[in-house]
Amino acid sequence: MTEIFGTLGPACAQTDLIEQMFSEGMTGMRLNLSHGGLKKSEPLIHSFWLAAQRAGVHAELLIDMQGPEIRIGELTVPLSLKEQQQVVFTAEHTAEPGDSMIPVAAHIFSALEAGSHVLLDDGKIELVVEEKGKQARAKVLRGGTLCARKSLKIAGRQIPAPVMTAQDLENIHLAGDYGVTALMQPFVTEKEQLIAVKNELCKNGMERLRIFAKIENRAGIEHVCDFMPYADMIVIARGDLGNDMPLWELPAAQKELSDLCRSAGKPFLVVTELLASMTQHPYPTRAEVSDIFHAVLDGAAAVMVTNETAVGKYPAEVIRYLQKTVKEAEKCRKKAGILASPHR
Repeated sequence: MTEIFGTLGPACAQTDLIEQMFSEGMTGMRLNLSHGGLKKSEPLIHSFWLAAQRAGVHAELLIDMQGPEIRIGELTVPLSLKEQQQVVFTAEHTAEPGDSMIPVAAHIFSALEAGSHVLLDDGKIELVVEEKGKQARAKVLRGGTLCARKSLKIAGRQIPAPVMTAQDLENIHLAGDYGVTALMQPFVTEKEQLIAVKNELCKNGMERLRIFAKIENRAGIEHVCDFMPYADMIVIARGDLGNDMPLWELPAAQKELSDLCRSAGKPFLVVTELLASMTQHPYPTRAEVSDIFHAVLDGAAAVMVTNETAVGKYPAEVIRYLQKTVKEAEKCRKKAGILASPHR
């Protein structure tokens, strides 16, 4: 059976709603820890486990680690960025409140150069740096609303970052107390990253946790066969992966990873914008349903939605469409004799 994951967030914080999502076929949920730790999320986690108990479901709780992902800093309020608008990147320790100030960590700021194209929030927003001094002045090429701690990528550049942050280490230490069953490690490109995570889990008596390795750039694709044995699940994370290549190349990358995982007998999960339109609407597009169907037909052991349930208007409806589409794909897969990637 294909695992179906939602994402915890304010839109589905109520126990009754999460219970309804379980009744629609959800098997587990992701908790994004990029913006805070397990302690901060305790009310959400309590609602999740109470809902699972009421629904009689042996649920999975995945924590999505900070890892080496690069993000902007804190914003007092979201920034509304319009095309051609001028904005300023500044190192966090020098940042002051302002309508056009985007704080970033010092190592990110030092990587910015005149001419750098900067993709924010999984590429929804794009800026180009025009001048670099004590601050980096940039122009908005593709606008949108920017919230705190959203992802950042400098096109064509890899910015070194630690495998695990201090908060990641704390969350691993606390994982057992909150019933965590798996963790998602971002931007995996080499086996040493997963070995480090596994060692940290063992130090904390949490070696039972499944490790989900997220493929989010070309380097991850190139080296996936090397680190695949060290992961319990490969995650085809199409958000950042789509930032690292032209979007028209993304379907081929997904297909390549699906085939590699299936050939190796490694379970894989497909995520990002499966039902993005349902963040605002109670029904999906035909293209979204087709996308889910073909991901499962290609052998996906799991599918996951993110913003659709975390901040969207119709969390239960999202799971209903996801589950029904998965079931149709599973029937077609069985009829065609196509094997899914194995489960745990």
